[in-house]
Parts: sequence; structure tokens; C-alpha cells
Amino acid sequence: MLCTGVVTSVPSDAPDDIAALRDIKKKQALREKYGIEDKMVLPFEPVPIIEIPGYGNLSAPLVCDELKIQSQNDKDKLAEAKEKVYLKGFYEGIMLVDGYKGQKVQDVKKPIQRMMVEKGEAMIYMEPEKSVMSRSADECVVALCDQWYLDYGDAEWKLQANEALKSLETFCDETRRNFEATLAWLQEHACSRTYGLGTRLPWDEQWLIESLSDSTIYMAYYTVAHLLQGGVLNGQGASPLGIKPEQMTREVWDFIFFKTSPFPKTGIPKEHLQRLRREFEYWYPVDVRVSGKDLVPNHLSYYLYNHVAMWPKDNGKWPQAVRANGHLLLNSEKWVKEMIANQNNLRPGPADTFNDRVFASEMNAGILKTEQHYDRMMYKEALKSGFFEFQAAKDKYRELAIEGMHRDLVFQFIERQTLLLAPICPHLCEYTWGLLGKTSSLMKASWPVAGPVDEILIRSSQYLMETAHDLRLRLKAYMLPPKNKKGDSKPPAKPSHCTIYVAKSYPPWQHSALSLLGKHYKSNNGVLPDNKVIASELGALPELKKYMKRVMPFVAMIKENLEKNGPRVLDLELEFDERAVLMENLVYLTNSLELEQIDVLFASDADDKVKEDCCPGKPFCVFRSEPGVCVSLVNPQPCNGMFSTKLDIRQGDSRDSIIRRLAKVNRLIKDLSRVKLMRYEDPMLGPRRVPVLGQEEQGKLPISNKSVFNVNLEEKRVTLADNGLTVDVGDTLVYLVH
Repeated sequence: MLCTGVVTSVPSDAPDDIAALRDIKKKQALREKYGIEDKMVLPFEPVPIIEIPGYGNLSAPLVCDELKIQSQNDKDKLAEAKEKVYLKGFYEGIMLVDGYKGQKVQDVKKPIQRMMVEKGEAMIYMEPEKSVMSRSADECVVALCDQWYLDYGDAEWKLQANEALKSLETFCDETRRNFEATLAWLQEHACSRTYGLGTRLPWDEQWLIESLSDSTIYMAYYTVAHLLQGGVLNGQGASPLGIKPEQMTREVWDFIFFKTSPFPKTGIPKEHLQRLRREFEYWYPVDVRVSGKDLVPNHLSYYLYNHVAMWPKDNGKWPQAVRANGHLLLNSEKWVKEMIANQNNLRPGPADTFNDRVFASEMNAGILKTEQHYDRMMYKEALKSGFFEFQAAKDKYRELAIEGMHRDLVFQFIERQTLLLAPICPHLCEYTWGLLGKTSSLMKASWPVAGPVDEILIRSSQYLMETAHDLRLRLKAYMLPPKNKKGDSKPPAKPSHCTIYVAKSYPPWQHSALSLLGKHYKSNNGVLPDNKVIASELGALPELKKYMKRVMPFVAMIKENLEKNGPRVLDLELEFDERAVLMENLVYLTNSLELEQIDVLFASDADDKVKEDCCPGKPFCVFRSEPGVCVSLVNPQPCNGMFSTKLDIRQGDSRDSIIRRLAKVNRLIKDLSRVKLMRYEDPMLGPRRVPVLGQEEQGKLPISNKSVFNVNLEEKRVTLADNGLTVDVGDTLVYLVH
């Protein structure tokens, strides 16, 4: 086994570890970089230690092969592999190691821990998983003290809690996954404290029960509270049944809550106790508990545990549903603080890019729409347009603004969003207003004034998003294995390039159909005649006779779009420059599709098939894979996690295109401007020399942004043209990250 000195590597059952072992066995340069000799890794294979049903005794290699994980850089696939293996391994895995062979993994964890501690091979170490903050925003010092714990790791108790979770309605998968994860790791929890408000611990009254543990079945009290305190919230009201607080002994509560408990020795009349029991039985269980999702890892999980502990054999008393609220506003507050802290990193200068202008128009449109909803007292719609749609506009801007978000627009958004939400959540908005440095109260601020709204610009942005979505679907379809080809079901290679064709005008037969529809629409006051009339008139046009099978479906589509989008669908040309919109967002489209290059051409320059299938607003695309020559990119800098990788160099590549391609493979590269691409002065001997620590640029030359790479596919040779000179770069390039 490999050992890091901190945690043991288990390549048999840990996907990350088998990926690391395979990487270091395959890559000699990686071994040399870290001074690992071949004898340290090459002779070794994973050792089976756990048998997992469905995955065998080498679960990690199996899952990595199934998901086609190639290296440690496949982080998303590795996360999926861990999700498949870890929980199943813990709960269903069977040990193969002597001394524990045949036992479940979850059963031997504690015994192995005790054995190692007793032998002096291990010690118990505890620390908070993150910084602990009090509700007053003070950082807390956490100390491990001798006190009382609830053992939520007890196997039988945990099993019952999982049973309760199975029948629990959580309304969304995220909440269920959070519960499952919590129940998987939850062990002992300190349930007491020495100060503050709370109930005394019955068997040790120097301790108070802490709030998260104390408030887990209090809703059972609500079922009878009106009969004990007369509807007075502070508990001081007289009981309608004449019951005194001191009469509510443990035996009395047992009789109310448990069907099988005998009648207690008490001065309370039997009919009164029977009434209390009937009230409880009528109202319980809890139909739905609504709380914050941050309480799932603690309070809400204890809520399940304590219910199954109180009623272990009566699942009719277990909670029915938990609705965990999200933190939309809280996350917005965090985003505001982040923007304020990093405002100097936001883009200054004129806000005149395509996406700047779209964002400004969408904010203005949102202000007008929200104001109308408030005027009509449609508060739900006001929240929809003034928060959710406003946030969606910001999120789209952040995604599309490859050049960076503009500082003025970001702070206009924050200020306007705060004002639009003020009637609904004034306290939070007042707080946000203060974060912006405003000295007077939000209540004295004026309602935001909307600027001009460019509807055509907004529709062109909507066209961009629809086109990007359509391109992703087409790329997904392109990657599917071919059908009806025996013996060849492999999917095609991922394309590197795409050509998008846009049309200035409709094909002639569609042009004729639209012209006729537009004529009827104008002459009939916005009403189109019956399809029979339209079909008869179109059939009389000689240029449409061979297209009649396609004409009426096209007419049906136009009619449907006419109802949704209005008369502009009858226009023979788009109201905006389609190619200009795509060209201005070419970097976004290229990154979104994970391609190397996208070209945007007019359909009039393409073949007849493209001309027929392409019309205004509906571009046509062709994917292709450009061949290249594979070279190694090595990083000689020590201790930075930047591993060697291989990339294809294609004809016409530049320095920047290769750096962008490298960043897609190596996700540790965040800022492309910090990457320096270099070549060896001697392309033959340079890669064979051991790099000198601190002199990583020795023997190498920088590649300028004017350099152009040329490839000879037959000879698999790469040359570099720069300033009139052409040089051979060999099979290895160097990249440094500063």
C-alpha cells in the first residue's frame, strides 16, 4: 500500500487512490518529478480487503473502468465513482482481512479503532470540521470536555432512524441526500451544557439539555397545550381542566403519549386524562415540519432519532414530511459582500458590450414589470419578477460576460434589487442597503427609475441562449453511437470544431408561404383563414408544388409561434443581425460546447442542403474533428500539482489557443494570464535534461502571442513560425504557472 504519511492509500476501494496509482505507474515523468523509483510502485497491484455486493473485492478499479476514468484530473467522474462505492462499501461491504473476515465494515470500525488505541498504534483526535461561529457572529473556541453524549452511532438506533427516513417525504432529492449523508456519519453528540436557558438533565441536574437536543418532540406538547394552559402562550394561563403543573408527572405523560401505559397514580380525573390522550392521538404524527436546510445535519436528524426512540414500535407516530427551506436571500447577501470586497477586480470603463447592454435593458424591464405588479397588489408576481427573474438576469450576465462583469452594472443591480425587495423583506434589505455604504435609511430612498428598454436587444439575447441550448443538444446527438451498423457501435470522437450557418432570408418556398400568411394577417385584422383556404392558395403557386408535403407543417408551426410571440414571426427577415450576435459571443459558445473553434458563416455560401435546412433564427451547424499532432506539455515547477499532460497541436494554433486547451485539461489553472508557454532551445536534448530547481526557464524560450504552429500530419512533426523564422519544437513543450 502507498502511504502519504497522513492517510493510507487504499487503491482497492478508493477511486481517487487507484487513479493516482495508475497515473504514477503510467507516467515516468511524474515518477521522476517526485523522485519515485520504479521499484516503489511498478510491482504492486491493489490488495483486496473488502467484498462489496455488485462490485466484487476490487470495487475502485471496477468503477473507474466502468466510468472510463483516465486520470486524477477526471474529478467529476471520480466524485461519481466515490458516491457509488463509499456508502455501499460501508453499509454492505464484508471484510476479507484476517481477524475480521466475514464481518460487515460498519460493524468492525469501532473494534478496530479500540484495538489500535489500546496497542498504542493510534490516538483519538477531534477537531471541528470548520470554523464555529456563534449567532452573535463571534468565533468560538471548541473544547472537548467531560460531559453527557447521545450515541447517534448506535447501530440499532441508526437502523431505525434510516427506516423513518425511508417513509419521510422530503419534497426534493437534495434534502434526502443530506439526511442520508448525515445519518451515515453521525456518531456521539454532546447533548448538555452548563449555562444558558434550558431544561435540567433529569439524572444530573448540574447540566442543561442543549437546544438542538431538547427541541425534538416538543410538537407533541402542542397537541394538549390548549387543555393545560388555556391558550395563553407564556404558559401562565389556567388549565380548562383544572390540572396543575406539578400533577403532570412522568407517569402522566407516559399515559398520554403511549397507548400501552397503565393509568397512573394521580389526582387528575380519568376522563380528563383520557381526553388529553385522545387529543394527542388525533393530532399526531407531525404531517410536515418546515425548517432551514442548515438544520438537516443536526437538529432535524435528531428529530428523527428521538421520534423512533420514543415510539420504536409505533411508526404511526414518526414524522411524515420535512420541508427544508433554501437560502436564496442569504446566498444573495453573501454575493453582495463578495462583490463589495472584490469591486476593484470588476471591469471599469464604458459598459457598452452586447451583454452589458442586454443586462441593463433586462434590469429596466424588471423594474417596470415589478412596479406594475405592486400597483395591482399581485405580491407573488412582484416577487417573481423583482427577485427570481431579476436574479436570473444577473446569473445569465455573469455566465455570458466572458470579459468580466462591469462594476457599475453590478452595483446598479444590487441597489435596484434591494429596493425592489424592500416591501417584502425590509429588514434584510435595510441591512444590504447599509452594506452598500448608504448613510440614510432605505425607507427614505426613492423607487428605482427604469431606463430605456430595448426589446429587440433582449430578444437577440434570448436567441443566443436558445441557440446555445440547441447546439448542446445537437452535439449530444452527434456523440451518440451510429444506429443500424452491425459490429460498430462506438460513438464518434468528440469534435474539435463547429461551423454555424445563419440565413439572411428564408428558402424560396418558405418565403412564399410567409408572404401569403402576412398578406392575410394584415387584410383580416390579425386573423389567419382556415388551413383549407391557405392550402388551396399555396397549392396554386407553381413554385410550391414540389414542397407541398412540407408547406402545411411549416404553416402550422408559424401559426403556433404567432400565438406565442405575436406578428413578428411573419417577418421575412430577423429584426437583429444574427451573425453579429453569435460573433460577439463566440468565446462563450466555444467554451460552453468545449470546442476549440467555432466559425459563423452565411448559409448562402454553403451547399443546397444547408440552404434548405437553415432559416432566420434557426441556424444550422456542422461538427467536425480537426486532426493534430500529439505533444507533451510538462511543468518543471516543484510542489504545485501541475502534472504533465498530452495535447493535440493543430494547424494554425496560437499560443493562446494552446493555453486555453491546457486549462480545459488541467482544472488547477484558473487564471490563463499567469501561464507562460515555452519551447526548448534544443528540442531533442532539452526534454532529457533534469530541470534545475529555481531555474525552470533555463534552456527554454518563450512563445510569443504572434507565433503560429504548423503541423505535418504525415511526419507527425510540429513547427513554429514567428517573425519570419520557422523552428522545430520537437515533441515536448513547457508551461509555467506564476
